[in-house]
Amino acid sequence: FGEPDIDILDSTWICARPAEVAAIVAEPSNWRRWWPRLDLVVDEWRGDKGVRWLVRSSESGTVAGSMELWLQQDLDGVIVHFFLRLDGVDGRPVPRRRVRRIGHRYRTEVKVLFWDIGDQLDPGRLARVSRPRR
Repeated sequence: FGEPDIDILDSTWICARPAEVAAIVAEPSNWRRWWPRLDLVVDEWRGDKGVRWLVRSSESGTVAGSMELWLQQDLDGVIVHFFLRLDGVDGRPVPRRRVRRIGHRYRTEVKVLFWDIGDQLDPGRLARVSRPRR
């Protein structure tokens, strides 16, 4: 197997217990709100360590693959690792321009999402002063 057409990795540290973040991640209504373009099916529940999904045909039926949020305890918080791996459906590669557009969108959205979770669980933290531009 080669590299997926779209291969995104992001990690963000949040000052909160893994169980607090896991409770937010475990709520299916959040997934639909966070990733409305992705049709997600749970592949593996990992409790306080996160969840892995299969991404069925999404983005207007053009891509499919897998996604994971892995929660790793670190000092007095948790590192939230995001993995999104997508390929074109029916063996068709995703055009480069679309790879860049989809990649930028998910990288930006997931960073904003993680910062929102951090703000919710640790509202006094000053390290998240500037937000990524959409």
